[in-house]
Amino acid sequence: MAEVALAFFWHQHQPYYPDDLGGENLMPWVRLHGVKDYYGMALHLLEVPEMRCTINLVPSLLAQIQAYVDGKASDRPFDVSFIDAGSLRESDCLYLLDHFFMANAEHMIRPFPRYAELFHRRAAGRNTAAEARRRFKDKDFRDLQVWFNLAWVHPLAIERDEELRELVSKGKNFSEDEKQRLLAKHLEIMREIIPLHKKLQDQGQVELTTTPYFHPILPLLLDKKLAREAMPAVKLPRYTGGYLEDAAIHVRRAVEQHRTIFGTAPIGMWPAEGSVCQTMIPLLVQHGIRWIATDEGVLSQSTQGFVSRDAHGHARNPELLYRPYMVREGDSELGIVFRDHALSDMIGFHYQRSAGADAAADFMRHLHNIAQAVKLGQPPLVPVILDGENCWEHYPHGGVPFLRALYQQCATSPTVKPVKLGEYLESNPPRDTLPRLFAGSWINHNFAIWIGHEEDNSAWDALHRAREHLRSRTQQKHVPQDRIQRAWDEIYIAEGSDWFWWFGDDHSSAQDALFDYLFRKHLQNVYLLLGDQPPADLARPISRRGQKAIHTLPRSFLDVVVDGRETFFEWISAGRYTCQSERGTMAMVTRGPIEDVYFGFSLKTLLVRVDFDGPASTVLKSFETLRIGFVEPTGWDVLIDRPATSEQRLRLLHNGATAAASPASVDVGIDRIVEASIPFDLLGVKENQPVHFFVELLENKQSRDRAPREGGIVLTCPSADFEQIMWDV
Repeated sequence: MAEVALAFFWHQHQPYYPDDLGGENLMPWVRLHGVKDYYGMALHLLEVPEMRCTINLVPSLLAQIQAYVDGKASDRPFDVSFIDAGSLRESDCLYLLDHFFMANAEHMIRPFPRYAELFHRRAAGRNTAAEARRRFKDKDFRDLQVWFNLAWVHPLAIERDEELRELVSKGKNFSEDEKQRLLAKHLEIMREIIPLHKKLQDQGQVELTTTPYFHPILPLLLDKKLAREAMPAVKLPRYTGGYLEDAAIHVRRAVEQHRTIFGTAPIGMWPAEGSVCQTMIPLLVQHGIRWIATDEGVLSQSTQGFVSRDAHGHARNPELLYRPYMVREGDSELGIVFRDHALSDMIGFHYQRSAGADAAADFMRHLHNIAQAVKLGQPPLVPVILDGENCWEHYPHGGVPFLRALYQQCATSPTVKPVKLGEYLESNPPRDTLPRLFAGSWINHNFAIWIGHEEDNSAWDALHRAREHLRSRTQQKHVPQDRIQRAWDEIYIAEGSDWFWWFGDDHSSAQDALFDYLFRKHLQNVYLLLGDQPPADLARPISRRGQKAIHTLPRSFLDVVVDGRETFFEWISAGRYTCQSERGTMAMVTRGPIEDVYFGFSLKTLLVRVDFDGPASTVLKSFETLRIGFVEPTGWDVLIDRPATSEQRLRLLHNGATAAASPASVDVGIDRIVEASIPFDLLGVKENQPVHFFVELLENKQSRDRAPREGGIVLTCPSADFEQIMWDV
């Protein structure tokens, strides 16, 4: 008889990256993890037909995979990869140098001599992309395009494909044809992911489960005050309630999508981030869910510490940890299992430093020790639950030696029985019911990552304001229903956990600013879909970390004739923001016509000049509106509709509505450049008060270019002795 029932539960997840309204996708992670981990993890199972496990596929991930398959999706790195190396623009070259080394250097770059050579030539951290640019020729950029995309293909996929093996063997001096064939392979692999998972399900190897649709923290959608159960002193957002109908929609849509794709409704669920609470039980049961999973820390809290670990990490009362439970609310009940976070973390963070066979043997030894420690009438259930994609880039050879050895040993061991969780629970129904399910997640049994920090709370508040705006507009019959539904989808996307993951001081990455931007962009889309002006605060980054000056400041008062003519000496003492300074960063990913913004003031007026990549009088005719928006003072917008045409019209808005003040005092000149003069009094700004503004081009109410891309240009309304102060300094 087996000593241990081993339940691997792999969580496959990506947030919903695309901006469907703007028609762009700035993140490549669905595709890159698709050709690597989602495909590779399934191939591992094909190699060992006796292996059993459970795989959780988040609906927002499946929707994005399907979009690639249907030819409706791409991503910025993929688009730049397709460009002939001899036709790359300067901005494309800088983009490649800044983004095509996004891979684990130790295990995905250095093992390949040519990729490693390019990596060292780039000298990131010592040189900017612009400085490194002179060291790269066309053939270097082409090889970089190839290696970035090739390094992300799973080793098992390369083993199975002769063309891919030939590319690895060739190593350098790739042709455009070889590059194009590699990129086509990416799409071929993406087309295999979902059918391969369905095959594994249909042949009985894998149970497939789901998560609420856009991966929200379900307890916080039900009631944000649930965060106080683990954190009594937590500071909550202004609105502390929940959105019960949204929670139900996330669950219902997840189940419906799963049934459509895989032919059967899921009975199991991994709630996003293992986040659970007592009040979610009826909602899940109502939609056919029969079991869920979370972390052992939640079990510890639910049993008042009776199930816990000592200072050495050994489980107290292990016989109560390694078993399923029932949780009940009213007439609704669910099975629930709790992950062994020690074993899960061994795979996630530690085994990468060991030889694959040795690590697998160590894992099996831990299972044997659990069997010895637990004396039950049936084999202990050991759930090992973790992300199925993120750890493998830290392993040599993508984790293949480890997983191959581990699956083989698990499948052939007489004392270990790999199981699918739903099947196990059907054969071994829980015998114990928890008196109450503690509200917490798989990280420190609380919700601290997603709520409580000033940035998290600001994001929740912005979400609530957008949702309330949409709710009020939904009741107005003249708003087209298709736009109402699309606006609600933007709200549901913004409710996803990943945006909040990157706010606060818990986690950080090189893409923090981009996640911040995408969250706010989804909220902006709510207003735009309704035909409304997004509030100015959504132009301001929520994250306050790493903010630095991105422009120079005015040195003296300016004397400007607002006529749109390029008169150098008028602006010689102005502050300057140059768009080129952001080219190639993750925050600046799209090329636009705005090149420079000069700014300054006289004693009574703010002066703004905008330079484009051609004469303003020509460039602006392609755009609907030129906007000078203000983050501070909050809510003000100067809009120049139909600029540079006979229909040009000037509007002044405050909080999205026509301002009481007349725009007649705003002076605008458009010729070679754009010049504008805006009285401080009009904005209600007094001396020494801050002014934060940005310039934006709109077409079909969509932002086509913005300077700066994030935040605003920051200056202070001058006092009469401004020049004397500057001189003294």
